[in-house]
Amino acid sequence: MLKQCVCLLLLFGCATAPAATVELKGKASVTGTILAEKRDQIVIDIGYTVLVIPRNQVLKLLHDNEAAAKAIIAAAPAPTPAPTVQAVLEPGAAEGFYRTAPASAPEQNVRELVNTIGSAVVQVRTPAGLGSGFFINPDGFLITDFHVVEGETQISVEVYDVKDGQLDRKSYMKVRIIALNKFGDLALLHIEDKDAPKFVSVPLGDSDKLSVGDHVFAIGSPLGLERTVTEGILSTKTREIEGGLYMQTSAQINPGNSGGPLFNLRGEVVGVTNMKVSIGEGLGFAIPVEFVKYFLNHRDAFAYENDNPSSPYRYLEPPSRMNKTAAE
Repeated sequence: MLKQCVCLLLLFGCATAPAATVELKGKASVTGTILAEKRDQIVIDIGYTVLVIPRNQVLKLLHDNEAAAKAIIAAAPAPTPAPTVQAVLEPGAAEGFYRTAPASAPEQNVRELVNTIGSAVVQVRTPAGLGSGFFINPDGFLITDFHVVEGETQISVEVYDVKDGQLDRKSYMKVRIIALNKFGDLALLHIEDKDAPKFVSVPLGDSDKLSVGDHVFAIGSPLGLERTVTEGILSTKTREIEGGLYMQTSAQINPGNSGGPLFNLRGEVVGVTNMKVSIGEGLGFAIPVEFVKYFLNHRDAFAYENDNPSSPYRYLEPPSRMNKTAAE
């Protein structure tokens, strides 16, 4: 994760410079035209904007010829290794920051799935209200909606476990914002309480494989009613709303469900519930899980910065007319 803000600059009259690939910490990379190499930062033009990257976040700088050579080497077939005995990982094992279920995972009924994965769904509380969320790995990283935590710094997460037929709740107060995507309405949080255990997490599915009419269900806290389960079907896969594409479902979605998971019958998250049509019934919407994967895979680009809580980027002031006149 970038520890410093990436600045957006307006540059004029820059001379042509060599193309390069900047490899960053966290296995990310940026390709563009190098405008300047300084002791503490690199300025690179990526086409539609200019980024200033702190040197302490750069692993390696490859100029165009070096990057091309590296790509050729990576594409070349590897020599056949000698036979070795290797441990075989189960399908669906952790693939990194989040996991997916094995392709052979069977469908189950909603009751069985709720008993298995229900503890992965949490309630996210702020002074302004509440929403839902779900763990994507056992280390306390969870997804919710951006609008649930927008403008908030005091966030708590309530986790629910069923023990002896009773709902056992535990609140965690040290919750840090890791990444935000305002336009995608997604947020990544992390529980940092010292006594936090390993949490039940859920795998991410593939919303592209869903068909209209497939059964889905949601778990969340509508109006604060924790662990509420609603079931329905996928009504439409690509509903366009204000320039974004959403999944439409007949599963009941209400305030408090925001940020909660929409599951298929294999127990995979296929969407993140985020809104409904208030004047109708059975008109709920969810962010497709493919957008969630993109957000997680590029979480460094959406990193939340304490020094600039409104955005991961720091924008420079545009030149004013007065300054321009004075310069002339």
